[in-house]
Amino acid sequence: MFFEIQKLWDSLYPEDQRYISKLKYLITERQKEIDYKPDDLDWHQEGIVYSLYVDLFASDFKGLIKKLDYLYKLGVNTLWLLPILESPMVDQGFDISNYYDIRSKLGTNQDFVEFIKSAHQKNIKIVFDIAVNHTSNQHKWFKNARQSKNSQYRDFYIWNENEDKYQDTRLLLKGISNSNWTYNEETDDYYFHRFYDIQPDLNYKNPEVLYEMAKAFTYWISKGVDGFRMDAAPFLWKKEGTDCENLTETHKILKIFRATFDAISEGTVMIAEANQRPQDVIDYLGNGDECHVVYNFPIMPKIFLSIAEHDPDYIIKQLAIIDNLEQPDNTAWFTFLRCHDELTLEFVTEKERELMNLHYRKDESWSFREGEGISGRLYNLMGGDVKKILLAYSILFSIKGTPIIYFGDEIGMENDIDFYQKMNEKYGYKDSRYLNRGPFDEKRKENALNNSESEAALIYKSLKEMIEIKNNNPSLFKTEPEYMTEKGLLISKRKINKKKLTIINNLSNKEVSYQNHNLTENEYIWILGEKI
Repeated sequence: MFFEIQKLWDSLYPEDQRYISKLKYLITERQKEIDYKPDDLDWHQEGIVYSLYVDLFASDFKGLIKKLDYLYKLGVNTLWLLPILESPMVDQGFDISNYYDIRSKLGTNQDFVEFIKSAHQKNIKIVFDIAVNHTSNQHKWFKNARQSKNSQYRDFYIWNENEDKYQDTRLLLKGISNSNWTYNEETDDYYFHRFYDIQPDLNYKNPEVLYEMAKAFTYWISKGVDGFRMDAAPFLWKKEGTDCENLTETHKILKIFRATFDAISEGTVMIAEANQRPQDVIDYLGNGDECHVVYNFPIMPKIFLSIAEHDPDYIIKQLAIIDNLEQPDNTAWFTFLRCHDELTLEFVTEKERELMNLHYRKDESWSFREGEGISGRLYNLMGGDVKKILLAYSILFSIKGTPIIYFGDEIGMENDIDFYQKMNEKYGYKDSRYLNRGPFDEKRKENALNNSESEAALIYKSLKEMIEIKNNNPSLFKTEPEYMTEKGLLISKRKINKKKLTIINNLSNKEVSYQNHNLTENEYIWILGEKI
C-alpha cells in the first residue's frame, strides 16, 4: 500500500518528500486507533440510502438517535448525512470552517460517536459530506492566508494579481456567483473559487494541503464513520489552458485518499460527487482503486423527461451509454430522483432543457443556474400527482444502482417557501435550492403513519413495499437488469437462479395491456416469482 501511495505521490510532487513521510506515519498511527471495521466490504452495492440534514430532520444527533427506528422501519441501511462539520452555514454547511468539529448546533463530537454506535447496532452505515475542493472563508487557514502574501497558510489557496488566469473554467453558480475570482483587499489580489465567493478553492499543488485533508478524513475514520461523500471531487487540480475539471492529477489525489483509507480501514467508502458526462463520471471509479461509488447524475433528468414526454426511450438510450462503460468490480452507482441540490440540466441537450423547464419549472423562482437546473421537491415537480411520484420511484428501482431517498420525499413533502425566503434574506444570495432544503414535516409524517387515507400514507406505504422487496432480495437486485420497451412501457427484468422479478412501468398517456396485465396511465406493476 505504501508503495502505491509513494508512486502516486512522486508523480504529483516529485521534489517534495516531506509530507509523504508524514502521511505514512499518520497511517501507522491511525491503524492503532481503529476499533470498528465494516463486516461487508461491498455494503455500498446493496440496500437503500437516505439523505438528510441532521438539524432539519431531527434537531441534533441526540434527536437523530431517537429517529433511527423510523428509518430502520422504512428499510434504510445507509444514512448520508449532509454537512455536519463546523460552518458559518452560508452554503448550508458545504462551507466548512473546521474539519475536526461537529457543528455545535448538532451536538458534540462525542454525541456524533454515540449516534454512529447506535446506527451500527441497527446495521445502518453512516457516510457524511466533506467538501474536499474548498473551505469556508472563515476557516483559520484562509483567515490567515488573506492577511499577507507571506502568511503561513498563503499557499493553501490559489491567488493571482488579476482575473485572467483559468479563463476556460465554467461558472458553476451562474446567477449567484458570476466570477471564479474575488478581490482580496488586504493583499490587493484575487483568490480563486468554483462555487460561492465565500468558498475559496484549496491549492492541491501544495502537498501539505493533501496531507492535511488526509489527516482530517482519517480522524473521522478512527471515530467509526463508514464513508465520505467527496463533494466537488472533479475540481481539485487546476491547470492553465484547461477547464480545470477531471484532470489526471485530480484522479491521482483521489487514489491517494483511497489507498490511505484502505490501509487504515478497508471498506471505508469514497463517493464521488461528480456531476459530469457518463464517460467522465465512470473515471472516478478508476480501476477499482479510486472511489467506490459515483452518483448517476446522467440518468436522473432522463427519468423526468421520460415521464413528461411519455417516452421510455430517454431512459433506455441513457442506460445503453452507461452499460457500455467499463465499470470495475465491487463498485456501484448511486441513483436518485431528488436530492438537496437542483434537478440538474447541465448535460442534457438544448431541446431537452427546454422541455424540462416547460414541464417542471412551474414557477420562475424554481429556476437555478439561469435555466440549467430546476429546484424543488419531487412532490412539487410532479404537480402533487401521487401516481406520477410512485411511477418515478418504480422506475428508480427498475434500473441498476443503489437508490437514494431524499428526506421527506417518502411522505410527499412539499417546497418550503418560508424557508427559501428566510435563507435567501439571511445570506443575501438568491439560491432556489432552499425550496427543497426545508425542515422535515412531522405533521405529514404522522399522517403517513396513522392516516391511511392520506396521500402521504399512500406514498409512504407504496415506497416501503418497494424497499422491502429490494431488501429481501439483495442478490436479485445485484444482477444486471434486462430492459425492454413496448407501447410506452419500460420493462425491467432481473433473474438469479429460479427467482425472477419483472417491473412494468407505464409511461404512456393511456391504458396499455401487456401479457394479461392492464396498466392505466402512470401505473406500475412488480411481479416476483418463479414462473414469469
